[in-house]
Amino acid sequence: MLTLALIVVLAALVFEYINGFHDTANSIATVVATKVLTPMQAVGLAAGMNLVGALLGTAVAKTISSGLIDAGVVDVGSQLILCALLGGIIWNLITWWLGLPSSSSHALIGGLVGAALAAAHNNFGAIIWSQPAEPLYKSAGLLWKVIVPMVSSPVLGFAAGFLVMGLLFFIISMMARSGGWLARLARPRWVNGFFGKAQIASAAGMGFAHGMNDAQKTMGIIALTLVSAQATGTMDNLPGWLGFLHPSQAALEHGDIDLWIKIACAMVMAAGTAAGGWRIIKTLGHKLVKLHPIHGFAAETSAASVILAASSLGIPVSTTHNISAAIMGVGTAKRLNAIKWGVVHKMIWAWILTIPMSGGIAYVLFQLLSAVGLT
Repeated sequence: MLTLALIVVLAALVFEYINGFHDTANSIATVVATKVLTPMQAVGLAAGMNLVGALLGTAVAKTISSGLIDAGVVDVGSQLILCALLGGIIWNLITWWLGLPSSSSHALIGGLVGAALAAAHNNFGAIIWSQPAEPLYKSAGLLWKVIVPMVSSPVLGFAAGFLVMGLLFFIISMMARSGGWLARLARPRWVNGFFGKAQIASAAGMGFAHGMNDAQKTMGIIALTLVSAQATGTMDNLPGWLGFLHPSQAALEHGDIDLWIKIACAMVMAAGTAAGGWRIIKTLGHKLVKLHPIHGFAAETSAASVILAASSLGIPVSTTHNISAAIMGVGTAKRLNAIKWGVVHKMIWAWILTIPMSGGIAYVLFQLLSAVGLT
């Protein structure tokens, strides 16, 4: 059904919009909390860099579109994808309302897994669990592309934040002891002034990394929808004015992403980012740890580096997990009791629950569609 395929594409763009405002805090919470930029300036910077990052690279999109669900076991049709998206959307809205910085990436992946299991009548073979390869970073499947990075990337973000902050503290302390003009530059007024400017660059890098990883996930979903519709003949009698929806030959053969999909996802994510996500900004930027520009710079630089490395390898990591962990690492380097561990406890529970909850929602939605004869 052409109408259903178009509804799925629209739902994917709605998910991307929600992803934009849900995850806005990831790239701008620190720069707002340190008062380097006003909220509107920070949102504008993040939206622009989301747009640029979303247009570059397709490795993550290919993972989402072909690396998690076995199309030989279950028909990856429009109904399955729609339920996956709705599962992710509903969970994102719940966590946004509660002000919890959960992962849109894992919400989408959980939705895919839950809907696929329902469509396959609980046949766990529908999920590509593990396809190990050499070198290890080329391994595929849910284990290597989602579960392992879900644990390892926040650990790397925490470690990077701790080390970068420790290094900056060491450099500043050495400058203060040296005397002369270097000692004057180590004074708080000069340090805050320098890192206030540097944090604009690190916040831009964070926005770029967010766009490059998160926007690609929805690109993969739209490409998967259109290729599946093409395979079932749904696109055969498409009106001329909708001709751009036809997947290109490259998309059909190699899993590449058509340019219009990239542009649409990038623009919608940027629009969602511009809408803001102030509930989550409050949690990350104010409740977790007290931040100064030097701390914001260290956290953003650390998290962006981890996310960009993952994007280049086609690994759909969580921007939320990485920036949150980096902020924790920076706070721990400052002093252990600088972190408000009660807030951390709530965040970790949101992280743990995201995949099973979004998957459960998608599973139930697919079962409901089946019960009324729409699958």
